[in-house]
Amino acid sequence: MSSSGAAIAGGGASAATAGRAGEAAVVATGLGKRYVISRRPRATTLVERLGQLVRAPFGGGADGEELWALRDMAFSIPAGSAVGIIGRNGAGKSTLLKILSRITPPTTGEVRLRGRVGSLLEVGTGFHPELTGRENIFLNGAILGMRRREIAARFDAIVAFAEVERFLETPVKRYSSGMYVRLAFAVAAHLEPEILVVDEVLAVGDAEFQRKCLGKMGEVAGAGRTVIFVSHSMQAVSALTQRVLLLDRGRCLFDGATADGLARYRALQGGGEEQPAAYVAGGPGGTGGAARTGNHVRAARVITSEPGGVHRCGAPLAVEFDLEVTEPASTLCFSCKFTDADDRNIVHLWCFDRETRFRREAGRYTLRFEVPRARLFQGAYTMRAFLSDRRTNTMYDELHGICPFEVTMDGVARDDYPWSAGDCTYLESAAWSLAREGSGDDAPQRGTVAP
Repeated sequence: MSSSGAAIAGGGASAATAGRAGEAAVVATGLGKRYVISRRPRATTLVERLGQLVRAPFGGGADGEELWALRDMAFSIPAGSAVGIIGRNGAGKSTLLKILSRITPPTTGEVRLRGRVGSLLEVGTGFHPELTGRENIFLNGAILGMRRREIAARFDAIVAFAEVERFLETPVKRYSSGMYVRLAFAVAAHLEPEILVVDEVLAVGDAEFQRKCLGKMGEVAGAGRTVIFVSHSMQAVSALTQRVLLLDRGRCLFDGATADGLARYRALQGGGEEQPAAYVAGGPGGTGGAARTGNHVRAARVITSEPGGVHRCGAPLAVEFDLEVTEPASTLCFSCKFTDADDRNIVHLWCFDRETRFRREAGRYTLRFEVPRARLFQGAYTMRAFLSDRRTNTMYDELHGICPFEVTMDGVARDDYPWSAGDCTYLESAAWSLAREGSGDDAPQRGTVAP
């Protein structure tokens, strides 16, 4: 306990004890963390330092500004749950994780932890740079209070997950940042702490490793252990967690269901205003300059289900195009495509009808496409648009990479397997039936696949 009365208490509960249904793994009350930002210039010589000590022998004075990184935080996390911590830069997320990991004490309040805590906060945290990969695995296990034979029993799984077999006898100071993170996560996850704390550091790894990590964290939570996950990736938070804490300026603004928390976070980022992804002629993505003439796309908008160009998979989606038609043609055609982050065309929409009015009459038009249930899979998307004459092969306007928007799986639950990158590009509704051979007149069991 610090002199301010703040405390961190930890129990030695076993996995079975910590995983008891309904039992709290983490309880925080009145949690606060204060730092003092010095306004005094840093002493660069012994004479300057001695002068500062004479003026303020105990480091006091009015030379510092107080900064509360956390204030009045109170929450409880049941064992076996996966909780996300989200918020803008400077919200206090990393400070909270450092307190939960016992790296820094709170200034006020207390946090009680039931069981061992394994954490992955920064590249290199908990590793000794002069020791080899093998030695660091055993060192981390010892820090967690594990016996050598317990660590040895999990050693092969750790090495296989981290994919560092060739470098086990190499000091980790020679590892790349990606190798460092792979080994650190493998150690933290496989040594079976009752509470696993993971910061945004996973962003250092490649997409395949991030997918493996999310899968492993899902397994940890499914085994009755507790996962606390900080990330700016809303897709990862949505896939892994059922509950989020939204922090802003050191305080908790929201504590509840993940889908609702992510919507609140996006509203906070966008000022709460409806701001659909948009394009205006003359901006990025177009083939022409600011002063366009002839047939062209004047503007485009993606009307998503959430503010700030965010769409929930399975919700209605609309796209609007403002067209300038100065030269009608009997085979004038318009089409657009949704493209994913790998520049693949996922959805194609078009207006090629023979009786389309802009084929006969000049003017300004607004063309709107409505998709009742847009089932794009989670990820980042942009649009392509084409205004052309099919008969003459004239391309009046061609746009690429316009109207960027994001699709999330918020609120789209799937039993047993969480969503992960690469699962698919588009989901489709379907019905299934299951009949057992020799069951006679028993009706088949039926269900649906519907995002």
